[in-house]
Amino acid sequence: MYEDADDPYLWLEESDSPAVVRWVTGRNAETLAAFAGEGFVRAKDAIREVLDSKDRIPYPGWRGDGLYYNFWQDAAHPRGLWRRTTLEQYRRDEPAWDVLLDVDALSAAEKENWVWGGATVLEPGYDRCLVNLSRGGADAMAVREFDLRGRAFVEGGFTLPEAKSDVDWIDADHIYVATDFGSGTLTTSGYPRVVKRWRRGTPLSEAELVYEGQVDDIAVSAGHDPTPGHERDFVGRTLDFYRSELYLRRPTGDLVKIDVPDDAGCDIHRDWLLILLRSPWTVGGVTHPAGVLLAAPFGAYLDGRRDVSVLFQPDDRTSLGSYMWTRNHLLIATMADVRTHLHLLTPSASGWRRQPLSGAGELDDAWIVDTDPDNDDSYLIASAGFLRPETLGLGTVGGRVEVLKRAPAFFDPDGMQVRQYFVASADGTRVPYFVVGGSATAPTLLTGYGGFEISQTPYYDGVMGRGWLARGGTYAVANIRGGGEFGPAWHQAALRDKRIKAFEDFAAVAADLVTRGITTPAQLGIEGASNGGLLMGVMLTRYPTLFGAVVATVPLLDMRRYTKLLAGASWTAEYGDPDDEADWAYLRKYSPYHNVRPDRSYPPGLFVTSTRDDRVHPGHARKMTALLRAQGHDVFYYENVEGGHSAAADNEQAAILSALTLEYLWRELHGVASPAPHD
Repeated sequence: MYEDADDPYLWLEESDSPAVVRWVTGRNAETLAAFAGEGFVRAKDAIREVLDSKDRIPYPGWRGDGLYYNFWQDAAHPRGLWRRTTLEQYRRDEPAWDVLLDVDALSAAEKENWVWGGATVLEPGYDRCLVNLSRGGADAMAVREFDLRGRAFVEGGFTLPEAKSDVDWIDADHIYVATDFGSGTLTTSGYPRVVKRWRRGTPLSEAELVYEGQVDDIAVSAGHDPTPGHERDFVGRTLDFYRSELYLRRPTGDLVKIDVPDDAGCDIHRDWLLILLRSPWTVGGVTHPAGVLLAAPFGAYLDGRRDVSVLFQPDDRTSLGSYMWTRNHLLIATMADVRTHLHLLTPSASGWRRQPLSGAGELDDAWIVDTDPDNDDSYLIASAGFLRPETLGLGTVGGRVEVLKRAPAFFDPDGMQVRQYFVASADGTRVPYFVVGGSATAPTLLTGYGGFEISQTPYYDGVMGRGWLARGGTYAVANIRGGGEFGPAWHQAALRDKRIKAFEDFAAVAADLVTRGITTPAQLGIEGASNGGLLMGVMLTRYPTLFGAVVATVPLLDMRRYTKLLAGASWTAEYGDPDDEADWAYLRKYSPYHNVRPDRSYPPGLFVTSTRDDRVHPGHARKMTALLRAQGHDVFYYENVEGGHSAAADNEQAAILSALTLEYLWRELHGVASPAPHD
């Protein structure tokens, strides 16, 4: 195992040097020559039809002005349209949309590859917004003030150059801005360390300092709550991925710390403070376990009173998935064995009332899309399943749910079924997973994530349906530890030095798929992205006999240097710090890049990434590919020039990547020989 000085492929961490460009171009050409044949073209065209379908649900968001906002991409608008309409129009099959910004037209006019990054609308005027645009889909964004009435950028308005900025309106003439203010103003993770109050018409250099964090923090930010009668300002400091501090900013500029555990989630709505615990906490003489959701009157809490109400209490198989406020009620989604249940909670003088809210079917998922908490008790609710396309409804607390949109079916589910199984991992822990497809033994694509407390719930995927299930394949999703399926404990069970538990869980699921006759090792392919890409790298190097092929997308793979690459330093709370000898002792045992051996046999692999990914450095995938190739292993590589961490900036790029992945796996799992890559 080599250290940095011995790494022969450090040069592949360079962003776009001539040598790197030549290497990437050569690898891409090899991969496309091997797999971009007739099957790839058919798959890409079928996938593109799904992505560009005009019958897809145009998921809306509420901005507080009663209008439905939507960002839309299709064949005619690959970069996309930001648009809005009324509820009356939205109910129609073909609404009349008011186009606010055409990103394709903007890109053409400015000769830039702009990718939409969202907008922050000024309240209560709703006439201005701050638009985020990135070049090629990177996390770094340029910020520009936009006139929603004139549908044009504001000349001389608030503007920031490309950076990982955080902005929010205070009023029409002031914003909070956390950005790169120059030397010393970024954290080691590459995010803002300084936040300021910027007045219209003045240079950014004269903005008023609001708060400075520490260089080892992840980031700082500030925001304004414009809720009528509850106008407040807050400053946030993110210590690491799971610890943060929140301060109320008084009109004098003084900061009052919200006294909650630094690893707890904290949310303030009107008169209420919500606290979501990640670890046990004793308050008011009662110890509450991790995963509990608590509520307290905000003003009384600031005054020192600690009268809290328990809104959700977890158990070994049940966790809180999400919550969202309407004006007077709280909507929560819980999961029991990865099955979603929705509830309505209402505060009253006698306490909180709880009642069920209709949502998903037995093996489906349901979620609250949006609410308008400043104005009313309406909510947008959606549900879907692996074999059931999405349905979007409009509900009002105390009333019925009106179906607004139904997504089309993109593949025929006849003969397919959804099954949920549980398997014992190496330490005996029961791990659930879903299987979608027919009952016969078939080529199977297994995916998983297992990190950052992110849950893998049932969803309808027209791309997977057309590109895999409709061809006779089986699809499986593993709910391994490290995720959030069973609350904080499920995540923490695979944190840092316990990471091996997530890998053991995934391997147990893979073996169980074979034991049940669902597939065979030669017909079992796996795919994962980002942290899931790390999972794939570990499966390749640690459990090579379990799989017939492996695809890792935008993956972490070099755990020795991950903290030195882009945003990597922000993830030490999840993985550990490789510069700490004790942490490196366990990281090196599974770091995929440090566990490749020339004398071992590995399943064929495909590594996919993006040049513009400024979150997980493309060097991870480049170096892993180069090392495997040098040792004579079967590996292909594809790097998209655009796309950021999603690896695709538009539907055409997304279709290419999906088709390439699925065609690669289909051919490898069917034993179709491909030209061996060579230097």
